[in-house]
Amino acid sequence: MVVPLAARQAALVGRLARAYAALLGAAAEEHDGMHVRHGLPRRAYPRGGVTWGDTYVCGSAPWARSPERLRHERVHVEQWRTYGLWFALLYLRAGRDPLHNRFEIEAGLHDGGYVR
Repeated sequence: MVVPLAARQAALVGRLARAYAALLGAAAEEHDGMHVRHGLPRRAYPRGGVTWGDTYVCGSAPWARSPERLRHERVHVEQWRTYGLWFALLYLRAGRDPLHNRFEIEAGLHDGGYVR
């Protein structure tokens, strides 16, 4: 099976994120094809966590790995697999306000903890 370039790029970015997380002593889990690295110090990620390629990195707060949050981050993994390296630029261009960022809206603002 031929893996699309964007998906290969997402896997590469994810490997780099996992290596970074390992250096910081993160614990590892897998959820529905998504790599999760948790227990990182707050300086290691923005907001409540961040998805790099096929890997979600976050701290140790229980809500950071709730079913809702994992569902939200799983959408970001698919966005990385769709757009590849372009996703980082597209995400930045979509804006820092999650309420107006199309990628956050697609991932679910409630699941991402942006609205109650």
